Amino acid sequence: MARKRFDDSSCSVARALNEVGDWWSLLIVLHAMYGTRRFVDFQQQLGIAKNILCDRLARLVDNEVLRKEEVGEHGSRFEYRLTEKGRDLFPVVVALRQWGDKWNPAPDGQPLDLRDRDTGEPVQTVTVRNAQGEPMSIRDVFVAEDLDGTSKSA
Repeated sequence: MARKRFDDSSCSVARALNEVGDWWSLLIVLHAMYGTRRFVDFQQQLGIAKNILCDRLARLVDNEVLRKEEVGEHGSRFEYRLTEKGRDLFPVVVALRQWGDKWNPAPDGQPLDLRDRDTGEPVQTVTVRNAQGEPMSIRDVFVAEDLDGTSKSA
């Protein structure tokens, strides 16, 4: 069965999942954020099959989340680097990590301790905030309607 695509969906979440919605893609992005650059290093660190890694890297490059750069002589070596689009996934990855630490903690129960590089202070929990900076929950938002009166998909 072919995987459903949401390229033409009005739902921005569905369209985003087209690009980074499988676990390997997000884990590749996470490791790229840690500084992993080479195919062999992604494969070693993730324990991912070469064919799957090749497919996911190609898809992330096609979707402009990563860019592939020649770094060796005669194109013999490549590295993968996050694009601006890929770097913009940072708050998404942090929020997903924090959600996972809360609802599916590591076997030893210890969450990853993310700290501000400059101050050493812990990173705050990612939250949605209103225009005044106050935290909001799902009960505090609604989906605005189009000018024709139909509701937009979230």
